[in-house]
Amino acid sequence: MYTAMNRFKISTGSEEAFEAVWKGRESRLSELSGFISFHLLKGKTFEEEGYTLYASHTMWESEDAFIAWTKSEQFRDAHKNAGQTKVDYVGHPEFEGFSSVLDS
Repeated sequence: MYTAMNRFKISTGSEEAFEAVWKGRESRLSELSGFISFHLLKGKTFEEEGYTLYASHTMWESEDAFIAWTKSEQFRDAHKNAGQTKVDYVGHPEFEGFSSVLDS
């Protein structure tokens, strides 16, 4: 099992626009071999720093399945309009990948 996460810092006041991008996106993840699940998570708002933390979280059967996604037509389609939204990001997304050590 492999978990891929991107952490996003979204400027306070831009949360609705960020969530709308994800809600309006046509997901083609289920077309890919090895895809298990997707979640968009909303974390804490850091008032003094001026952002809300989000994470996109996908589960894959293997790291190879995830890498295949990053090279796929579905990936290119999902990201083709990146940067053309009214979302105000604080920095770039931060990727974190994890291989499962123990499953229960």
